[in-house]
Amino acid sequence: MIEITDDYQRVVDKIALRQQLDDCIVIDAVTAIMNDVRKNKDQALKKLTKQFDNTVIEAIEITEEQIRKAYDDIDEQFLGIIRKSIMNVKEYHEKQVFESWSWQKEKGITLGQKVTPLEKVGIYVPGGTAPLVSSVIMNAVPAKVAGVKSVIMCTPPPIDSGRIVAAVESGVDAIYQVGGAQAIFAMAFGTETISKVDKITGPGNIYVANAKKMVYGFCNIDMIAGPSEIMIIADEKSNVQYIAADLLSQAEHDERAAVILATTDDQIAKKVNDELIRQTKNLKRKAVIKKSINDYGIIYVNSNMEELVMLANEIAPEHLELLTENNDTISQKIRNAGAIFMGEYSPEPLGDYFAGPNHTLPTGGTARFYSPLGTYDFIKRTSLIEYDRSSLLKVYEDIASFADFEQLDAHANAVKIRFGESE
Repeated sequence: MIEITDDYQRVVDKIALRQQLDDCIVIDAVTAIMNDVRKNKDQALKKLTKQFDNTVIEAIEITEEQIRKAYDDIDEQFLGIIRKSIMNVKEYHEKQVFESWSWQKEKGITLGQKVTPLEKVGIYVPGGTAPLVSSVIMNAVPAKVAGVKSVIMCTPPPIDSGRIVAAVESGVDAIYQVGGAQAIFAMAFGTETISKVDKITGPGNIYVANAKKMVYGFCNIDMIAGPSEIMIIADEKSNVQYIAADLLSQAEHDERAAVILATTDDQIAKKVNDELIRQTKNLKRKAVIKKSINDYGIIYVNSNMEELVMLANEIAPEHLELLTENNDTISQKIRNAGAIFMGEYSPEPLGDYFAGPNHTLPTGGTARFYSPLGTYDFIKRTSLIEYDRSSLLKVYEDIASFADFEQLDAHANAVKIRFGESE
């Protein structure tokens, strides 16, 4: 049974508890893994793969023979679905492409910006009980659209045919059967087999998340992704079966996934609770779902829609569904959300697999300042500045005065010397 409340602060506090992870639980273990990988490289990766994944690997990189076998094994219909998904994601992310530009502010002054794709990117894709084929697509395709020269992928063994085929179809240049924190450190620092990358993207467990925190600065990262979350805003005319099904679609991800319904109608709340119980009985991951709903599931009831919108903006959910008669109006009032799904025929799994927008989204309230993963995450921008002599002459005294105020006389001298003045 999910908790139902009309206490606004209770909802905020319950979701906030989920963010209070004690990194000390894993930080020592992750540090030990980092030191091992930096020192022993491939040898450490093989040892740690045996230790954590119970798999002995002879070669770290997936071979052409393994790729051929994956194509032989994969269902042809599913391969077609993968290709459709890739096309949708590619078309969407092509709209995000940045281009270099140049601006002649006035005669003698040209300013601009040079856009350069990152040279090498590493993507991390979890395995385990839910091998996320979709995460391969969502991380690799935007990188390739952005023009990244080399995209490598690390994923835990044993690797199913879906992850391998999706990687090849998405343009991944090398696949390594390494998972966990050790994969993050391998991509950040390099080993004999895996060369270091400029940026690491992709979700993972608390060990992966802490490893990404530790390598930031040695390379870039996308974000620190936590457990999944969904919030639904629904009015009295919403379909309770749809609401329950959509909440359960995220609850099955993780015992720490958060599921929140905010509704104007107390009868909707009660019916959704009954529907959650009924639908859960038929689902494979019911143990995970029950834990998630018990610990981090909640229904908030308030007849004032503005209160529901305010709650959404405070929680800043990863996924936000709007199931109301005024979705367009409400969506304009939402400032903080990773992705907004509007209407009863836009369920969250549509975004996970197929629509095109990226499913790598900010979690844990970070939608207040983070954006979904996109093509823009795989480029860097360089400023271009060009003045001719007459243009610099007009402003050099101002520049020198600025430098003098900051007591940086070498800065002042660098402009004065060009006009016969020097310290």
